[in-house]
Amino acid sequence: MDTCTSHIKAPIDATTTDAWKKLQKHFDELQSRGIDLRSWFQDDPQRVEKYSYEVNDLHFDLSKNLIDDTTKQLLCELAQELGIEQRRDDMFSGKHLNTTEDRAVLHTALRRPVDEVGSLIVDGQDCVKDVRHELDRMYAFADRVRLGQWKGVTGKRIETVVSIGIGGSDLGPVMVYEALKPYAQKGLSVRYVSNIDPNDIAEKTKDLDPETTLVIIVSKTFTTLETMTNAREARTWLLEGLQKQGAIDTSDAKRAEAIAKHFVAVSTNLELVAQFGINPENAFGFWNWVGGRYSVDAAVGLSLIIAFGPVVFEEFLKGFHDMDTYFCKTPLEDNVVFLMGLCNIWYVNFFGAQSHAVLPYNQYLHRFPAYLQQLTMESNGKSTRWDASPVTTKTGEIFWGEAGTNGQHAFYQLIHQGTNLIPADFIGFVNTKHPTKDDQQDVHELFLGNFLAQTKALAFGKTADEVRAEGTAEWMVPARMFSGNRPTTSIFGVELNAHTLGELIALYEHITFVEGSVWGLDSYDQWGVELGKQLAKQITPAFHDDEALAAQDASTQALIKFYRKHRK
Repeated sequence: MDTCTSHIKAPIDATTTDAWKKLQKHFDELQSRGIDLRSWFQDDPQRVEKYSYEVNDLHFDLSKNLIDDTTKQLLCELAQELGIEQRRDDMFSGKHLNTTEDRAVLHTALRRPVDEVGSLIVDGQDCVKDVRHELDRMYAFADRVRLGQWKGVTGKRIETVVSIGIGGSDLGPVMVYEALKPYAQKGLSVRYVSNIDPNDIAEKTKDLDPETTLVIIVSKTFTTLETMTNAREARTWLLEGLQKQGAIDTSDAKRAEAIAKHFVAVSTNLELVAQFGINPENAFGFWNWVGGRYSVDAAVGLSLIIAFGPVVFEEFLKGFHDMDTYFCKTPLEDNVVFLMGLCNIWYVNFFGAQSHAVLPYNQYLHRFPAYLQQLTMESNGKSTRWDASPVTTKTGEIFWGEAGTNGQHAFYQLIHQGTNLIPADFIGFVNTKHPTKDDQQDVHELFLGNFLAQTKALAFGKTADEVRAEGTAEWMVPARMFSGNRPTTSIFGVELNAHTLGELIALYEHITFVEGSVWGLDSYDQWGVELGKQLAKQITPAFHDDEALAAQDASTQALIKFYRKHRK
């Protein structure tokens, strides 16, 4: 090992542990006997109780997973042999778990109460104190916007916030904004721009009044290609719009005043912020121990604080922290966060599952699966371990999903009767913001009936005899059978609000941690996104430069020639 990595302790190879070997033997025995959830439920009247867990206002039912008491015991033994509880504690204390960037992993500090016993000093920094200081600055700014005290260049109050970011600077805020829309201040809306495709920003701004628009540019370095390209487009749109309306003249002074009144930043590069025309006092930062996909509860969430206000955002943070506390203080064998992560290991590494569906039965959570795609796949889509050695197992899952009954009419066929095992998490809520009855029934209960029916059908299926009893022709019986034994976890909340949303996000953050720790991964870097960025900078000039074109591979050259031929 070279000197750069000599201080890094190599991860334990999970496949060499006694627990892993026992799990393999146990899996082989289950396969030999045959897994049958129907009989498991019949033979064990306490199964539901044994595999149900309460975390504040969330109820978890793991009973329809393909596990028994031995599976649970061995998965917990695996976590103990790998020292994952200690690794969890190391993360919360600020150890540098991000080995390839030599950084602490402290997104949990973003929601830690300032009055909690004991300070958190990491690398000479009082993390919680610094976080609360930045939050106070954001709260004060958000209140000015919400109260109409922050005005545009013509003196009109702000009615629309346009937040420009990409990746973790966009997916989290978009998801949370959609999830908590009922709590947004009336007369104040937020739009999000991320795609470098000009169509995105064009559609998001085409009906806006620049006099009442505030733009937030979210880029820690203020150099992110997509974000800064869109930021410059937004600046041009705003200035040209104000000039066209006669709101400002073309003098440099008036243009500078307009930028200062209509743009703020989430960034730590104050020099580039100032060069753009934004007063550095209106820049809000976060720290290198916060990864982008873990930053929605940091300054990246500024648009959310403006939309919902500090009180709601504090409830959001409390939800995160309550799940953090549960994860840290609940014994392993009773800890649903650990168990959900370990079940995913069970499915990926023993059953060969390649994907995982997340199916929220709440339309406000329609962006939650997309958010989890980055959280999980950017974290654990790795083929090397935290010491840069090759992985010894399959790693990562393709996370995907869709809200509610929409998915039932799209891809549930694959989950029910396809040849791939696809574990699925179903998320529902007892209460809804819009209780409605048609002339026949409570619509929300009809909706939840679908939620419960799907998990039942996936678990218990439909036998050939049950199909025959319906009068089905014999030749058609196989097509109408359901094998069952398709694993699901049900998460049932009292209602979707800021607190429960914070809990759900933290839940999946820690599930991702558990999986990555078993696989020996650094779940907090993302080098896999870098190569495409580098190549894009080399390729872009080739659209107009023959020398640059000649340097490309044959396929890229052919595609660019097609572009040149057909570009209008």
